[in-house]
Amino acid sequence: MTSEQVVDLLNKDLEGEHAAIIQYLGHAYAMGEGEMACEIEAIAREEMRHFDWLAETIVSLGGVPSLVRGDMRTGGDSVSDWMRNNVLQEDDAIALYEEHIAAIDDPRTKRLLERILSDERSHRLDFAHFVDKAKKQGAEDLRGERQDRVAQILNWGIEHEYTVILQYLLHGYMARSEEVKEQMEDQAVNEMQHLGWLAEEMVGGGGTPRIEHTEVDQSTRPVDMLRADIKIEKEVAAGYDRAEKEVDDAGLKRLLSRIRDHELYHVEVFSDLLRQEEGQG
Repeated sequence: MTSEQVVDLLNKDLEGEHAAIIQYLGHAYAMGEGEMACEIEAIAREEMRHFDWLAETIVSLGGVPSLVRGDMRTGGDSVSDWMRNNVLQEDDAIALYEEHIAAIDDPRTKRLLERILSDERSHRLDFAHFVDKAKKQGAEDLRGERQDRVAQILNWGIEHEYTVILQYLLHGYMARSEEVKEQMEDQAVNEMQHLGWLAEEMVGGGGTPRIEHTEVDQSTRPVDMLRADIKIEKEVAAGYDRAEKEVDDAGLKRLLSRIRDHELYHVEVFSDLLRQEEGQG
């Protein structure tokens, strides 16, 4: 099997991890605070680790990580139904990893997939347990129908955060500089925090988070990547500043101001990196 063929298989796995992350986070946010929501969020973090391992392996083989999100199972009338969907999501992942392990010859790649497969089998057991646990604990969907201007602002923020998480991860994977890689990963983690804060605020206020993204810059030249990242951060910092002035709730104003300040920090970090890259050009 050629490197290109292995990359194609790994990108299919990557797309499945992407889908699982968003599916599980959506369920955790919708349930609000609680033990089960925390457990599901912890599983999503393990899927993020898988995503990272797969993306780095793809780059090491000369490929580009896919940003396509695989199929999700988002239906269900109860939390128990969601957990059944998560079991099915894990069934699909297990079957795909088993197929790819059998097809790939490279021992290091097989070893990685076997490691991930072990986690997926554990996740399946966890979700099967959660089906009954959700019934016993009376777990509920806490999302609401709120669609006012505040809900629009929060979903705008969620959309931005999701977009830049993908953008900074991709730019980090494709970067040649270790410093750029490290900073991109750090800022992506910070944007993940923002997404969680905004989604929790949305559910707490009677709304439903819409976890979708807009177009992701997929530049691979270092200066182009950093210029795109600076541009989007400046735009969104201004957007958060405007949004903060629109809302009346003091807690939400503080949250939007805090995120704005983080985005301005990202501008400075990326600007420093850009000056270094331009100086080496």
